This record gives sequence, C-alpha cells and structure tokens, in this order.
Amino acid sequence: MRLANFILLFIMAPFIGLLLFFTILPKSIQALEMPLKSMHESTGIIEGKLLEIREDAGLLSQTAIEQERQYDQQSKVLELLAGKSQEHKQLSDEIYEERILAMLGPPVSVHKSGRVEIKVFKLDELGYRGFIAKVKLFDPSAFKVVLAGDKLGIMETTTDAAERTGAVLGINGGGFYNAGAKTLPIGNTVIDGKLVGGFTPADDVFFAGTRKNGCFIGGIFPKKEDLFKLDPWQGVSFLPVLIQQGKPASLPGEWKTTRQPRTIIGEYANGDLILIVVDGRQSDWSSGVTLERLQVKLAELGVKEGYNLDGGGSSTFVFRGEVLNRPSDGRPRPVVTNIVIMP
Repeated sequence: MRLANFILLFIMAPFIGLLLFFTILPKSIQALEMPLKSMHESTGIIEGKLLEIREDAGLLSQTAIEQERQYDQQSKVLELLAGKSQEHKQLSDEIYEERILAMLGPPVSVHKSGRVEIKVFKLDELGYRGFIAKVKLFDPSAFKVVLAGDKLGIMETTTDAAERTGAVLGINGGGFYNAGAKTLPIGNTVIDGKLVGGFTPADDVFFAGTRKNGCFIGGIFPKKEDLFKLDPWQGVSFLPVLIQQGKPASLPGEWKTTRQPRTIIGEYANGDLILIVVDGRQSDWSSGVTLERLQVKLAELGVKEGYNLDGGGSSTFVFRGEVLNRPSDGRPRPVVTNIVIMP
C-alpha cells in the first residue's frame, strides 16, 4: 500500500510543481507590474518636464529676441537723441557766437588753423581805444605763458616774445617787480604745469590762466594746494579781479576812477578766451579807461570771467608780427612774462 502511494506521488510530482508554479506566478507578475507601472509614471513625469523645459526654452528664446530687438530700438533712439543733442549744441554755439559777434562788430582780421581761431576787433569807445582778440582753442597747447628769453629774472618785449616763439598773437602778461639785479613776476606764474620760482600766498593778487585741457581758471589762492586743485597748466598773476561768474567784483578804491592803459584776460560762457588791450595816456588818441568803466564794458560784451593784467606802458597787442595798439611809452616795454597764442 505504501509502495503504491509512493509510486502515485512520484507520478504526480511534475503536475504538483506546475500547479505550485502557476499558483505563485501571478503574485510574482503582480510584484513585477508595480515597478513597471512606477517606471511608466516616472517616464510620463519626465516627458512632461521636458515639454515644459522646451516650452520655457522657446519662451526664453523669444524673450531674448524681443529684448535684443528692444535694445536695438533703444540704441537707435539714443543715437538719434545724441545726434539731435549735438545739433542743438552746435546750433546753440552758433547762436552764441552770433550774439558775441553782434556785440563786438565785424573783425578786422582773422586767423584760423587746426589749432586755434583768432578774431581781432577794434575797440573804439568814448575816451579810449584798443583791440580785442576772441580766441577759440582747438588745441589747448596753442595757449602759452613764456618767460622773457625763457629765463627767470630778465625782460623781453611782447614783440620779441612773439617773434621768438613764432606766435601769431601776443599780449603782455602778469605784473613784475625789481629784486636787485633781477626782475621777477608778481604772485604766481605757472608754465607747463610747473610753478616758476615757488608759490607766493595771496590775499588780493589773483592767478589767471588755463588747465592742460584749455579750460580757463582764475581766482585768489592763499594756499598752494588751493591753486593746484585746479590743475593749472599756464598762468600769470596781477590784480584786481574784475568779473567772476558774470558778476562784477569789488575794486580797490584807488583803482576805480584812474584812467590808464589796460590789458585784460577773460572768458566767455562758451569757453572762448577774450584778450583786450586798451591804450591810454595819449589825449589825442586814447586817455585810457577806469577799471569800473571796464567792468561795465565786459558785462556788456557778455564776458563771464575777467582779470586785469599788468597795464600802463606794458600794455601791448601784437598780431602777425605787428604791434596793433599804441603803447604809451611810444614803443613796447620789456616785461617779464608774455601770453602768446601759437598759429
């Protein structure tokens, strides 16, 4: 009986194994389906994200293109505005120039080069005569202060200084005084950015000249650092200040009503320089002018800054090698410094 049961079990064994396999298989398949389902879900999420990225990338691309287009438009607008601004500036300069010329009258002579434009005018007022030069610097180095013979302590006429340097225009410069065997500049003189003979503190003597870029500077400087904050390149000293920021300065009492030959340096609002020499001490030609009357004349001419340089017999105006004014000594007087404008 036992043998028969064993034989039966042996015969049935393959069928029992198959039964067990098919019983367990659905659970295994089910277990396998779970990760596959999860993978499908993850794949769907990834595909969705990729789609979003593509859409975002497309949006960014469109945004970048739009920003570039707007930038191009803005650049064109800015270029147009810059051009208009330059046109307005040129128009403004032309209008200002016309107003200056209307006040000065027609020039008697003109010099123009790539470095400078000089227009020379006659000054013919009641009781005094002289000459005015309006100077427009294209190259700031055309404006120079020169020592007599390029040496400290000696003297030279404005005519000789202009001839020696090859200048097209020259006027006498700052004041000077005798110091024994030498004659030295009053106050402070700057040539090519360097002080000549050291710094002299001042409470009434001004310094007037230009920076290296050609901009006019002027004022009274008690301390060296006050002056050199303005980076002076060329300049001379004397007194008094006549006009500052378009307003008349107070004058010493003894200077107000005395009629004398005068030399003036100043600036218009557009940056043009104005150089003036007034003759005097010649009743049949020109009696000279008071500084008070000269302040009024400068204001009438629209001058923004005006400074009184050494006058009297020193006042000399040389243009193209010719002395145009009539110095009161009958000939140009030797001086210590001259201001020259190169051609």
